[in-house]
Amino acid sequence: MKSIKQMLRIAPMMAAACCFCLSAYGQSQPPSTYALTHAKIFTLAGSPIEDGTLVIKDGKIAAVGANVEVPAGAEVIDVKGLQIYPGLFDPITQMGLSEVSAVNATVDSTETGAYNPDVVAATAVSPSSEHIPVTRAAGITEVLAVPDSGGFDSSGARGVIGGQASAIHLSGWTINDMLIKKSVAMVISWPVIETRTFDFATFSRKEKPFTEAKQDYEKQVNELTDYLDRARHYAQAMGHGGPSDYQRDLKLEALAPVVRGQLPVLVFANRVRDIRNAVEFCDKQKLKMILAGGEEAYKVKDLLRSKGIPVILRPTLSLPIDEDDAYDRLLSQPAELAAAGVRFAFGSFDNSFARRLGQQAANAVAYGLPYDEALKAVTVYPAEIFGVADQLGTLETGKIANIIVTNGDPLELSTEVKFLFIKGQRTSLDNRHQRLYEKYLNRPKAAN
Repeated sequence: MKSIKQMLRIAPMMAAACCFCLSAYGQSQPPSTYALTHAKIFTLAGSPIEDGTLVIKDGKIAAVGANVEVPAGAEVIDVKGLQIYPGLFDPITQMGLSEVSAVNATVDSTETGAYNPDVVAATAVSPSSEHIPVTRAAGITEVLAVPDSGGFDSSGARGVIGGQASAIHLSGWTINDMLIKKSVAMVISWPVIETRTFDFATFSRKEKPFTEAKQDYEKQVNELTDYLDRARHYAQAMGHGGPSDYQRDLKLEALAPVVRGQLPVLVFANRVRDIRNAVEFCDKQKLKMILAGGEEAYKVKDLLRSKGIPVILRPTLSLPIDEDDAYDRLLSQPAELAAAGVRFAFGSFDNSFARRLGQQAANAVAYGLPYDEALKAVTVYPAEIFGVADQLGTLETGKIANIIVTNGDPLELSTEVKFLFIKGQRTSLDNRHQRLYEKYLNRPKAAN
C-alpha cells in the first residue's frame, strides 16, 4: 500500500486531472439555452406570431413571443423564413417494441397469456431502434409505446389485457432519458364474437356457429369482469393495514389505479356492436375509457360524445372495414366526429408508417376536416387525451421544449424539418433512410 506521504504527493496531480476532465466534459456539453429568432411561430395556444422569438432554457420553453429578449450566452439560430410548431405526437405505436416484424426475436410487443396488466411497455423499449430516428426526422417528437396494439409490426396472438402504454420522447440513450410518463393507459382488446377463424394447420377458414362464438365472447367478458372485481377488493386491502395483511398479486396491484379511476383504459374496438358493448361495460365498471381503432365510430358518435369518450383513429389511408363500404369511409370519418363534438387524435398503430402521421391527418382535411382540427389531432389532442398536456402539445412557457422548425406545413408531404429539438436539445435528423438515400444516390455508374 502507498504511504501517506506518497498519497499526499500525488493528490495535487489527481485534483488537476479531475479539473481537466470536468473542464473538458463541460466544454463538450451542448448549450442549455437556445434562441430561435425571426420565425413564424404556431403555438397552438393562440394566434400565430408572425416574426417571433422562442427561447429554450434547461429543456423547457423559457419565453415565446414577438418582442422576446435574447438571453446573454444563448446560442442564437436565425430561422427567418421558417416556421415553428410543437413536435407531432403519435399516440399509438410499437416504437422500441418491434424492429423487424418478420423476425420474432426483434419483436417484444406482446406477452404470453391473455391477462398481463403488470406489463409496462417502457421496460421493453429499445432506445437504439432504427425506427426512432426515421420517425423523428418526420417531425414526431413523442409517442406512446403501446403493448398488444395489433399493428402491422406486431406478432403473436393478442390478449385481453395487454399491459400499460408508456409515453416516451424520441431521443435518449436509455429509457430513463426518454420517459415522459411510465404508465398513461391500460390496454384492453375488447373481445369480439368471431364466427369465422383461420386454421393455420390446414391453411383454411373455419366457420363456427354463432351460439358457440357468443359463448366464447361472454366467457372472456366474464373473466375480465372477475379480474376487475378482484382488483377492487385488492385495492381496498392495499388501503388498509400493511403488505403483510394480504398476499401480494402484481397483476391485481397493476389494476388498482384503473379501478380507482386514476388510470384510463385504452380499449381497442372497431365494429359498432363491439364499441357499444365496450362503452356499456366501462360505464358499468366506472372506468375512464379511450377508444382505439374505432373504424365504425361514426355510427355511435352521439354515444361517444355523451360519454365524453375520445378516439384514437387508425390511419385514414386504410381499406374500409367492409367491402361494400364507401372507399373514402375512413377518410371522411374524422370530419363527422369533429362535427359531432367527439375529440380524437390520429395514430399510426405501428412503426413502419409512423413517419406518415402528418399526412394521415392531411388526408382527412381533403375530406372535410377543418385544418386546425387536423393539426391539433397530432399535437394538442393526444397530449390532452393521455394526461400530459401540462408538459406537451403547445408552445407555452414552462412546457417541455419538443419543437420542430420547418419550411412549411408539417402536414404536407413535401415539407422538410430543418431543426428538431427534443427536451430542449437540438437533435440530429440523420437516419437510416437518409443514409441509404445518399448512398445509392451517389452510386457509381456502371461502365459500358
